[in-house]
Order: sequence, then C-alpha cells, then structure tokens
Amino acid sequence: MALFPTHSKPYRTLTLVCYLGLLAYVILWHAWLSPNEFLSIPLSLVMWVTPLLFPLRGILKGDPYTHAWANFILMLYFLHGFTAIYTHFHEWYFAAIEIVLTTGAFIGATYYARYRGRELGLGLKKAKVSNAGKH
Repeated sequence: MALFPTHSKPYRTLTLVCYLGLLAYVILWHAWLSPNEFLSIPLSLVMWVTPLLFPLRGILKGDPYTHAWANFILMLYFLHGFTAIYTHFHEWYFAAIEIVLTTGAFIGATYYARYRGRELGLGLKKAKVSNAGKH
C-alpha cells in the first residue's frame, strides 16, 4: 500500500485550497495586513495578484498541463516568502504563511499533473534508442 495517494483527486483538492488560499492571502497581506510603504495599494495588488490570475482558469478547470506550468509562477511566491523572512524579520509570520500555501499548491499541482495526466493517457513520448551507436 502506498504511503501517499496515487490518484489525482486529493492533489486537486490540495492545489485548489492552497492556490485559492494564496490568492486571497496575497490580497489580504498586501492590501490590509502590511501594505508596502513604497508602493500604492492598487499598484502593489496588480504586481502580486496578476501572476496568480494567469493559470487560474486552467486550475479551476482541472487542466493537468496548467497545473504543471503554474509551478513556475508559484516559485515567485516561494522565493518572495523566503526573502521576506530575511528582509522583514519582524513580520516573518506573514511570509511563513505564504511559504506554507505556496508549498501546498506546488505539491498538489505537481502530483495532480502527474496522476491526472496518467489517468487521461497523456505523457511524453519516449525517445527511441538507436543501435547504430553501440559496438
């Protein structure tokens, strides 16, 4: 018996909870909890919310391909969280929440793309090995 599920449903749930939670949290953090002192709230929200909106439709539809490439966007928030812990240590708990939500969304999206892709018969074609190079 596998330690973790080998089907897509729990990973989709994890992705949705963490991704939508991250989207809501970013708005909350940058508009209300700790607005940036150098940027206006609308500009700050555009900067931090817009990237999360690009894959949102595919994530809500359950597209495995979108889940896979959304991880590139999630890494921005992962790095921001660790940078914020280092540069704004007095607000480390805001960054820690961002890191937890981002990590959950990353794990969920990665495994959802993997298992849902298998369920749908999607995948990369394996390259054929030629005998010409063997002696």
